[in-house]
Amino acid sequence: MKSHFTALGAAALMTAPILAQDIAPPPMDPPPAGAYRLDTAHGSLIVHVDHMGFSRYPVRFTRFDVEMDFDPQAPETMSVTAEIDPASLETHYPLDDVDFDAELTGAQWLDVENHPVIRFVSSDVTLTGENTAQVAGTLSLMGIEQPLTLDVTYNGGYAGMVPYDPQARIGFSATAAFDRSAFGLAYGIPPEGSSFGVADRVTVSIEAELLGPALEAAD
Repeated sequence: MKSHFTALGAAALMTAPILAQDIAPPPMDPPPAGAYRLDTAHGSLIVHVDHMGFSRYPVRFTRFDVEMDFDPQAPETMSVTAEIDPASLETHYPLDDVDFDAELTGAQWLDVENHPVIRFVSSDVTLTGENTAQVAGTLSLMGIEQPLTLDVTYNGGYAGMVPYDPQARIGFSATAAFDRSAFGLAYGIPPEGSSFGVADRVTVSIEAELLGPALEAAD
């Protein structure tokens, strides 16, 4: 999916003068149950790995998609499928000496030529609070499947706002962690008792807004 400037941004700009006059925006209905898909303009996927014990080095994936069946009245029934393009990996490493992004997507690391998709498919949801849940499923990476659990927070949503944001919108934050060695990614892991290298443990942070059924305008 191509990134786009969503109508919600336009709505914010157009309603700013109204809000400045202390006039409340129109009431908005809660989001309906249905199929939702990532709004790529409002999604972020960042992983961190410990570098020599000195920092939690960030790596971003700029192309990913999420499909979700979601009922805010029965969140335990949600199902999620996510796909990541590993070739979209980006770091802030200077490019003067070496293309570090190309190195990390090359054969020694993610080997994107032979493994072009990272996929997560949910299998079970356990509610842990009013707006939180653990979403268990299977992570497929480097041709290997392993269980993974996401700690998810539902940030809310609405049915839409015609004509500016005419689809239902929901938002989530999620985190997870796994050992990269479980997927055959053992290069650079420090020897036992040392932090000299790149740690085995990988942490994941996701921020995502998803668009769902179109809002029906009032008669």
